[in-house]
Amino acid sequence: MVGIKPTDLPPTAAVKFFGAGTAACFADLVTFPLDTAKVRLQIQGESTAASGSAVVKYRGVFGTIATMVRTEGTRSLYNGLVAGLQRQMSFASVRIGLYDSMKQFYTRGSESKYQTGGLNRDRNNSSETDPNAALLFSDANIVIRLMAGCTTGAMAVAFAQPTDVVKVRFQAQVRQSDGLKRYNGTMDAYRTIARDEGVRGLWKGCMPNITRNAIVNCAELVTYDIIKELILKYDLMTDNLPCHFTAAFGAGFCTTIVASPVDVVKTRFMNSASGQYSSALNCALTMLTKEGPTAFYKGFVPSFLRLGSWNIVMFVSYEQIKRGLSRMQSSWESPF
Repeated sequence: MVGIKPTDLPPTAAVKFFGAGTAACFADLVTFPLDTAKVRLQIQGESTAASGSAVVKYRGVFGTIATMVRTEGTRSLYNGLVAGLQRQMSFASVRIGLYDSMKQFYTRGSESKYQTGGLNRDRNNSSETDPNAALLFSDANIVIRLMAGCTTGAMAVAFAQPTDVVKVRFQAQVRQSDGLKRYNGTMDAYRTIARDEGVRGLWKGCMPNITRNAIVNCAELVTYDIIKELILKYDLMTDNLPCHFTAAFGAGFCTTIVASPVDVVKTRFMNSASGQYSSALNCALTMLTKEGPTAFYKGFVPSFLRLGSWNIVMFVSYEQIKRGLSRMQSSWESPF
């Protein structure tokens, strides 16, 4: 990692894979109510547009949380948590844990002595003495990071999409006055969706989700990578918690701006009834014609609060977990 101490072993791919999933689960536990509020705000326009009613049930992120607690109980804020943790353990492990490995794959080891971003950097290499070489390498490095982010994001969605579908369905689920619920539990949701909509129903919205997560992964990981690298390059901070906090906050803000439109379409399409939309593109066009361009930024504040806080908790935890596991590995290999 950038700024890694000489006495620390670089984290292995297995450490990154496990560390990313664990850190993402911890971040989800902390920020899940904000994510649930975001989903409710995103689908609110859909229900009012369908019914023709102007009644707005949820107002703002904290108003949404208060309304849910009052009408459905505190537990409603954690609807879909089990599926959410399943999603993060499988999803984040791939998209974040394999990011550095994918960068190495695309460079086929040629980046090994430069090691920018998530890897070690040799300050005495020729790219730092030759401005043209440095510029060429910088441009190539950005492309490599974007390619790695898109690849791991797409791989993660293809693998973990059913967990995302179930999570969104639970978060959108409103407890009726008679106590009836759409699904009785996480496993019941998997079975019901597969039975009623076919196995393809578990991968509903896969393409918009791949698009969304390719964008999110690039914005999130590449932005974090670059901000952290610049902070360390210009000696603004050391490779410690304040540096990780600052880079994560910037990554969360950039990611929310870029990914919010695709995120709203993904949520609407995944939560829609069978036949409501013919495709994700049809869902986006319906939103645009019935609700206007602002519909694509519904739930922006909770999205930012959630993504910003999620990024901070996740990246800070991830860095500490990697560092701790690497030191444990070093102590095992050199007990004396």
